[in-house]
Amino acid sequence: MTDSMQVFDRAAVRAHRQRSAAQWTKHDFLKREVADRLLDRLRDVNRSFASALDLGCHGGTLAERLPEIGKVERLVQCDAAPAMARRAAAGGWPALAADEEALPFAPRSFDLALSVLSLHWVNDLPGTLIQLRTCLRPDGLLLAALLGGESLHELRVALMEAELEVTGGLSPRISPFAEVRDCGGLLQRAGFALPVVDQDEITVTYADPFALLRELRGMAETNAVQERPKGMARRALFARMAEIYAQRFARPDGRIPITFQVLYLTAWAPHDSQQQPLRPGSAKARLAEALDTVERPAGDKADPSIGKIHRGKSPKTAS
Repeated sequence: MTDSMQVFDRAAVRAHRQRSAAQWTKHDFLKREVADRLLDRLRDVNRSFASALDLGCHGGTLAERLPEIGKVERLVQCDAAPAMARRAAAGGWPALAADEEALPFAPRSFDLALSVLSLHWVNDLPGTLIQLRTCLRPDGLLLAALLGGESLHELRVALMEAELEVTGGLSPRISPFAEVRDCGGLLQRAGFALPVVDQDEITVTYADPFALLRELRGMAETNAVQERPKGMARRALFARMAEIYAQRFARPDGRIPITFQVLYLTAWAPHDSQQQPLRPGSAKARLAEALDTVERPAGDKADPSIGKIHRGKSPKTAS
């Protein structure tokens, strides 16, 4: 890992989770919601798993729900914060403290790897995905959920505008997140087969921006960017941020929304039994016939009256 890849202060990530462990159940609503949605995807998989890993388990939220699925015989939980690991272990499944960037597991240790809202704090995401693929047995399944690039965009806008007004400059106050268009490539780069990436948007409302900031602190999702401002922020900055947030985004009832974009990664450790792409040129039917159109040599201009397609953006839905 090179210095250029050190986006996040991992010591700060651990410290935030350590601090949040004691009051975790008061602020774990997003983890619970995303865990439920991830387990819905596991329900759709027509097989059982002898051993599974929960990477970034926090307080054991996923493990509480896993018995309802009935597909996993043994589970090992893992979190970067010792206090979170101890809390998770109290639920019955074993747990250990270990960094997501340096997994302590032997190759082919698990049939299933799960991760809920933890991997967006990893500096070397491709490296962690490679480690996860290595610790899976052939034909083992990865199911992971992490925050995507549209997360917290309302707070990001309000903070940027406020900081420009108050200080005349900008600093990294909200973490960068992965983009959905990049995740499939990252899975392939890590050696996974049959990668699928989909997304949800979850919108939550709060009485005011300061209630949101308190919630993010309780969730251990506060800023851990390496280049974040280290000193105390000026009171005027957050006062102005709250004004801008309310002006730009407040709903008719006065409450302010915040958006969490959640990316779900599904992929398999390679195995000979998996579906393989056909050899180029082996197709038995022509695509042009299936589309009822005219095939033209490469470089020829198509008749604009043939095969006309109307493109448009489909609206996003919020949960």
